[in-house]
Amino acid sequence: MTIEVGARIPSITLNVLKDGVQAITTDEIFSGRKVVLFSVPGAFTPTCSAKHLPGYVENLEKFQSHGIDVACMAVNDAYVMKAWSRDQHVPESLIMLADGNANLARALGLEMDATAFGMGLRSKRFALYAEDGTVKALNVEAPGEFKVSSAQAMLTTLGV
Repeated sequence: MTIEVGARIPSITLNVLKDGVQAITTDEIFSGRKVVLFSVPGAFTPTCSAKHLPGYVENLEKFQSHGIDVACMAVNDAYVMKAWSRDQHVPESLIMLADGNANLARALGLEMDATAFGMGLRSKRFALYAEDGTVKALNVEAPGEFKVSSAQAMLTTLGV
């Protein structure tokens, strides 16, 4: 079942690469904060690298000027997420989350089976906005589309 507006983000452990792989919980990410979490099917994939992540990098200051943190998630390991962040010139303040086993994607009900494309279990392309761990907005893309989860679409959704 897909998470809905008004629901709490489940407590899940993800990874980031700082000085080695470090665990970070969704409680640490969302508690007491306003956060846009956007998810991509995979690091280094065409739409994700050409449009999705770059849009959030370009608009990061707009979100931050309204007290909103931004996090990117993919079903990749922390090393891939770090390499992708370097390749895309992602500022340190944009959190790059590795959901390597799709634990958060599954807990949100936003996983997809991409085995037909040789990618295994992945996350759907989506963006959500949460305040103190409660989902206030959720934009999930239809398969193969990139319309409602972009940075600009989330800025519009939030009236920012």
